Amino acid sequence: MDVPLRPCQTKTMEIDNAQRASVLIEALPNIQEYYNKVVVIKYGGNAMIDNELKQAVMGDIVLLSLVGVKVVLVHGGGPEINDMLTKIGKKSEFIDGLRVTDKETMDIVQMILSGKVNKDLVKLIQTKGGNAIGLCGADGAMIKAKPLDKKYGFVGEITAVDPEPIIGVLDYNYIPVVSTIGIDDEGNSYNINADTAAAAIAAELKAECLITLTDIDGIMLDKNDAKTLIKTMKSSDAPKLIDKGVISGGMIPKVKGCVEAIEKGVRKIFIIDGRIPHSILIETLTEEGLGTMIIK
Repeated sequence: MDVPLRPCQTKTMEIDNAQRASVLIEALPNIQEYYNKVVVIKYGGNAMIDNELKQAVMGDIVLLSLVGVKVVLVHGGGPEINDMLTKIGKKSEFIDGLRVTDKETMDIVQMILSGKVNKDLVKLIQTKGGNAIGLCGADGAMIKAKPLDKKYGFVGEITAVDPEPIIGVLDYNYIPVVSTIGIDDEGNSYNINADTAAAAIAAELKAECLITLTDIDGIMLDKNDAKTLIKTMKSSDAPKLIDKGVISGGMIPKVKGCVEAIEKGVRKIFIIDGRIPHSILIETLTEEGLGTMIIK
């Protein structure tokens, strides 16, 4: 393309109307590919903290919706939860990277995720010209869960996902905004990892793709060298990369969830750097793209 794709570059230059038209025309095949298809976006990390990035993400989501893409937004909210726990003087404890969640902490998690964070995102989408409805995993018993392990408290493992509440919202041309709270048959609430939930939801919806916004470029052979980025990866390669330590730490459950989603029918998954403004549009509507694409 004649126009640089990264917005941090385009801010410093002017483009004329012919170039703008060229960008739109070159995006047309990608728009056609995703038209009337489900795209699940997992939103978290720095893209959720930085206001400028947040504005860009919501703008991308609204644009995709307006050109006929059925966008489902699945979000976390760790920083907001940390802030509230700090305000009430409750210290966070983590084991294996997971927040130990007692009953009081679970109440805070549910209040922040399904209340403040979820409704703030719904409002922001609407200020951008979109239509959104907030949901949580308890709505319609959408995300059923059980305790992952006693040592984590009310941290949940997904046992089933019912996509009907999301499908109903999509059918009325709204953008579902989903907070990842799970419930069991006794009505207990559980804190669900947002990456895991997004992958499970994408699988049940047989989504065209799942886009995971992260704080890194993607999966790299050397995590300290962006030049070693793996641009395309087969799902069958994941176990080997985990064994070699290329995929490690918090990326392991993220990638395992992605692989499971691929095996259940999601066509492709993108792990991209959410710190880049408009990274969603760059990945979906340009040939160059960003990050790592996982395929079957």
